[in-house]
Amino acid sequence: MNICALSTAKGGAIAVIRVSGPDAIGIADKLCVPFGKGKSLAEAKGQSLHYCRFMNGEETVDDVLVSVFRAPQSYTGENSVEISCHASPYVITTILQTLINGGCRQALPGEYTQRAFLNGKMDLSQAEAVADVIASTNAATHRMAMSQLRGNFSSELAQLREKLLHLTTLMELELDFSDHEDLEFADRTELLQLSQTIYDHISRLANSFKTGQALKHGVPVAIVGKTNVGKSTLLNRLLHEDKAIVSDIHGTTRDVIEDTINLRGIDFRFIDTAGLRETDDAVEQIGIERTRKKLSEAAIVLWLIDEDPTTESLSEIKSEIKPTQKLIIVRNKIDRLGMQNAECRMQNNSKIDNNTQPNSASCIQHSALIELSAKEGTNIDLLEDAFVTAADIPEIKENDIIVTSARHYEALLKAKEALQRVLSGMNMGIPTDLLSEDLRLCLSHLADITGGEISTDEVLGNIFSHFCVGK
Repeated sequence: MNICALSTAKGGAIAVIRVSGPDAIGIADKLCVPFGKGKSLAEAKGQSLHYCRFMNGEETVDDVLVSVFRAPQSYTGENSVEISCHASPYVITTILQTLINGGCRQALPGEYTQRAFLNGKMDLSQAEAVADVIASTNAATHRMAMSQLRGNFSSELAQLREKLLHLTTLMELELDFSDHEDLEFADRTELLQLSQTIYDHISRLANSFKTGQALKHGVPVAIVGKTNVGKSTLLNRLLHEDKAIVSDIHGTTRDVIEDTINLRGIDFRFIDTAGLRETDDAVEQIGIERTRKKLSEAAIVLWLIDEDPTTESLSEIKSEIKPTQKLIIVRNKIDRLGMQNAECRMQNNSKIDNNTQPNSASCIQHSALIELSAKEGTNIDLLEDAFVTAADIPEIKENDIIVTSARHYEALLKAKEALQRVLSGMNMGIPTDLLSEDLRLCLSHLADITGGEISTDEVLGNIFSHFCVGK
C-alpha cells in the first residue's frame, strides 16, 4: 500500500510531502512533469532531485522539487518520493488529495518509521529514538536521542546478549552431556563472575533511567510552604511571566500550577502548590491534598519560608519528604529585612547539604538555606545555581547511553530480576536446567527492547501511535 502525508509543520514557507510504497515513484511520475529536457521520474536514479510542475489534471498546482529514493536506499526501505512545494494550505491540500486519488492513502502516525523498522532499516530502539530527536528541547536530550538513533544502545545490548548466549551455551552443553560426569565446560566460579558482570552492566543501564527521565521531561521541583509566603511570586519570577495569581489573601492558590524553564541546559518543571495549613475550606483542602501528592513526586523540594526556620519547622518539612529527595530551604522577603542578619545570610548562601541540622532560630547554619526577594529578584541567580547542583545531572556526551524509555526500563528490570535468580541459584547450587530457563528469560527481555521478539501488531501500534503524522 502506498502512503502519503505532510512531513513538515504548518506555518513555514516550504512544505515537504512524503510518499512511500511500491508504486510511489510511478504515482509521482504521472503527476509531476519535469521542466525542460529533464528525465521522467520513472527513469530517475535513486537519490536524485528533479524540478517539476505538479499537475492536477490540466491545472498546474505548483512548481516543485521532487526527491526520488529507490528501495532499499530510502528511509522506509521502500520506493519513496519527497515533494517540496510552497506551504500554501491550498497547495498542500490539493497535492495530498491528488496523490490519494492517484493510488495513495493518508499515512497513519509514525507509519513511515514503522515501515523502516519492519523493513530492517533500524531496530525498535532506534525507531523510538526518532521521536525523541524530534521532541528534543536541549543539547542533552538531543545527544541522548542521537546516540540511541545511531545504534549505540543497540550495540550495547548486542554485546550483553552475546555474553548471555555464551553463558547459556555453556550451561546447556552441560545438560546435553550430563551423563558424563568427567566433562566440565566451564568452571562455576567463572560462570558466577560472568553472570555478575552482566548483571552489573544491566543495572547501570537501568539506573540511568532516572537521569534520562529528568532530562527528557524536566526535573520536577515542588515549591511548598505556608500560605502567603510568596510561592506564586517566586514561580512568576523564575518563569519571567505572571503565571500564577499573586495576592495578600491567604489560600489564593488552590490548585497545582506547573511550567518548565531551562537552566544551564537542564529543563526544570516547577510546581507551585497550595499553601500547607489547616483549613475548613473544602476546595482548599483538595488543593492541599494535591500538594502532598505532587510533593511526593518531586525530585527537588523547595521549602519557602518568610522567617527564620526553627528546628521544629525543619523537622516538620523533612517529615513530608523522602530521603531520596533534595531539600532546598529558601527564605523569602529579605527586602523587608534590615542588615542585622546580613552576616548570617552570607554564611548560608553556599552549597547544598541536606544533612546539616539548624542550631538556632536566629542564625541557622544550614547550607541549603538561600535568602532572596522574589518580589525584587534579589539572589534569584543563587537559587538557580542551587537547582542545577541539586539536580546532579552529569554532562551528557555524544556517545553516552542513557535510558529514556519507560518500556526499555521495564524490560531491563525484568532482565535484571531474571539474572538475579541465576546468581542466587548458582550460590544455592540449583540445577543447571532451572538456571538456563532464567537465562533465556533474560535474553528475551533484552530482545524486547530492540524488537527482536516483538511480533504482535498491537505492541507495534502502541509504540508508533505516539509519533507525529509524516514520520
